[in-house]
Amino acid sequence: MPQSDAAARAAELRRLLNRAIVAYYVDDAPIMEDAAFDALYDELAAIEAEHPGLVAPDSPTQRVGAPLSDRFQKVRHLSPMGSLEKVTTDEAIAKWAEDVRKRLGGDEPVAYVLEPKIDGLAINLTYENGLLARGATRGDGVVGEDVTVNLRTIRAIPLRMLGEDVPATIEVRGEVYMPLSGFRTLNERLVAEGKQATPNPRNAAAGSLRQKDPSITASRPLSFWAYGIGAHEGVDLATHWQTLQWLKEHGFPINPFAERVETVEEVAAHAHEWEVRRAELDYEIDGIVIKVDAFDQQARLGSLHERPRWARAFKWAPMTAVTRLNRILIRVGRTGALNPWAVLEPVEVGGVTISRATLHNEEDINRKEIREGDDVVVQRAGDVIPQIVGPAGPHRRGTKVFRMPTHCPLCGTEVVKPEGEAMHRCPNRACPSRGLESLINWVMAAADIDGVGEQSVRRLWDLGLVRSVPELYRLTREQLMALDGYGEISAGNAVAAIEASKAIPFSRVLFGLNIPDVGWVTAQNLARHFGTVDALMNATQEELVEAEGIGPERAEAIAEWFRDDENRRLVEDLRSLELRFEAGDEEKPVEGPLTGSRYVITGTLERLTREQAEAALEALGAKVSDSVSSKTTGLVVGEEPGKSKLTKAEKAGVPILSEADLAKLLAR
Repeated sequence: MPQSDAAARAAELRRLLNRAIVAYYVDDAPIMEDAAFDALYDELAAIEAEHPGLVAPDSPTQRVGAPLSDRFQKVRHLSPMGSLEKVTTDEAIAKWAEDVRKRLGGDEPVAYVLEPKIDGLAINLTYENGLLARGATRGDGVVGEDVTVNLRTIRAIPLRMLGEDVPATIEVRGEVYMPLSGFRTLNERLVAEGKQATPNPRNAAAGSLRQKDPSITASRPLSFWAYGIGAHEGVDLATHWQTLQWLKEHGFPINPFAERVETVEEVAAHAHEWEVRRAELDYEIDGIVIKVDAFDQQARLGSLHERPRWARAFKWAPMTAVTRLNRILIRVGRTGALNPWAVLEPVEVGGVTISRATLHNEEDINRKEIREGDDVVVQRAGDVIPQIVGPAGPHRRGTKVFRMPTHCPLCGTEVVKPEGEAMHRCPNRACPSRGLESLINWVMAAADIDGVGEQSVRRLWDLGLVRSVPELYRLTREQLMALDGYGEISAGNAVAAIEASKAIPFSRVLFGLNIPDVGWVTAQNLARHFGTVDALMNATQEELVEAEGIGPERAEAIAEWFRDDENRRLVEDLRSLELRFEAGDEEKPVEGPLTGSRYVITGTLERLTREQAEAALEALGAKVSDSVSSKTTGLVVGEEPGKSKLTKAEKAGVPILSEADLAKLLAR
């Protein structure tokens, strides 16, 4: 290709690719498929290889290519990057707002801008005539480390600002972070390579940005939000809100949840709203940044000890803490699964005292290098479920790799681990755990009985008052009043709630019967297909396979369960107590925005139980299946997903959704 033609084509390719990068990271509205982007990128790289003189500093191909660095040079920011004073209560917000009002003269209106406080790494980008000249960490606020070569690898950071009206010099401040979905993928890769997993996304982002080899940084799933400017020439802006819009117009991604409000009451309300909603995001935030909007007011308010009087960081209680893991115990579930859980030295996490935490299985425990006696990092996943991230430091002397018991801790039966499964199981169907856990499942999930919780069920079991679901429905108010915590009124309310639960749909009754491999979705499919329990009990394996989501192995297990005389007596006993064994309107498919779609869920979700996620999708009209096919709209993947489902989805081209993707889907 002649030099002139190559130059014109290279310029056009740079324009197209940079526009696509802005559309993806800034506008959240991709304008081309990944394959199309890759094809244009490869074409540009080929032109630059043939004509090295055409390589431009803003070319997407130049994001990686610097030599290895022995150390990072110190660099002085053009203007200081001050830190923010922290507040943690509504009273502190109100006190700060009152101080702002008094300093401004009393009656002057004040508007505020709120932005999620990203838990990442603050950086300062210096642009000269629109081109990225230097990027540095915050450091001590005056001097940081020059990490330009690594920042250039992050596609969300523009190499050239958009527009013609670019200033001669400007500092753009922002936060480099790692999305939660990327963080999980990175840890899976590190573990597969035999390396140490990173404990949290912030550490992962910081470590990735300070790699000596920029190609390693490029391989990490880092992103960026811009939140302000520092020193600048030739930019006339009057407010912080205008600044955010200006940054977006010039190619910088700003957080879409930034808001401008005009009262301090709105400030407090939005801060508390985001404390709840942060579980919806695919990145971690630890608070809300509050800024007085008008720059002239900011200038008059000034700073104290390098901390601006015009801004505050409203921070929530930290969602991670370090404590001692005292023991790993085993709980046998209603299906015989051995579920390990951790006994912790009590510690406050996110305003709640935690003394126990979830552990998934032996493989996951050892992948995270979790051992009894170690200090560990505890996290409230999704702000709800306590989980152990990993060790807080080197293993203490004498700790050992965890091993599952070879025999069931309740009945002594030898434990099995079915091929392809992550969980160890007790195969003894008469194991005492089956009855207790089935009761708990009935009360907490299937029937969802108000006023009767897990601890009540355990006490009723220990006293011998309730050892089966039918006995629960024969429980009297006087028997409950004999338990600690129940008075006459609360006992009466609990008995009334138990009676009212007889009206739960047929599908919930089926789910609560503890039929092997019959979860919430399968129970719904069986209720819809067969209509009555008699038709289901008398169905052959061939007839069972005709129901949605029922394969040969599951059909055999269901048929075997209904052939058991004891199980059939359970059904008749519950029928005599007037529970529902015929399908009603509740079993009919729901019409909604997801009607026509079909989803599969695999693995353990952090923020929802499997049943809650399935019910939420069903409520919007989607079908939820247990098996992946070419008709599947999406596969929702949690922790420890089934490998066969993932493989099938990848082969069939089925979209893979994270739990964060599911939350966004349900929110929309």
